[in-house]
Amino acid sequence: MIRIAFVLLLIWLVFFALRKLRKAPADVKARVLRYGLIAGGLAALIYMAKAGWLGGVFALLGLAAAFLLRLLPALLRNAPYLHQIWVAWQRAKQGQAGPRQEQHDRPASGKMTAAEAYEVLGLKMGASDKEIVEAHRRLMQKIHPDRGGSDYLAAKINLAKKTLLKK
Repeated sequence: MIRIAFVLLLIWLVFFALRKLRKAPADVKARVLRYGLIAGGLAALIYMAKAGWLGGVFALLGLAAAFLLRLLPALLRNAPYLHQIWVAWQRAKQGQAGPRQEQHDRPASGKMTAAEAYEVLGLKMGASDKEIVEAHRRLMQKIHPDRGGSDYLAAKINLAKKTLLKK
């Protein structure tokens, strides 16, 4: 009987708190929601400890840890791409144009200067044709799309080779 009274009292308190919170500013609502979620989580944890259900919670935590450990190599392999996505999202959130957006705003002429081509291939100015071909082959073995690389980078490397060997 006391449990029913306690639950009804809790429902009554939540109802009046929400009515009062409806008129509050957004930052106050966010703070109250954050503290409410923390308090609710702690209350649920205490209840689960008292009821003896923490074994299930720890089993789920162990399952999540095993899943994350299995996922970790893929996350580390894709960390540069995830970082680029994160930076672009942060810039978009702040209303700034990122470097990729500015790059796509320029007209695509398909031309590359010799200096850019040397930079893409990682060579010094005046490299021989043999060095250009070797650098191209080395980079394409690493960045080829069939091996999980980027189409964009492969196209840049091919364009750099084409630009330098046309001279």
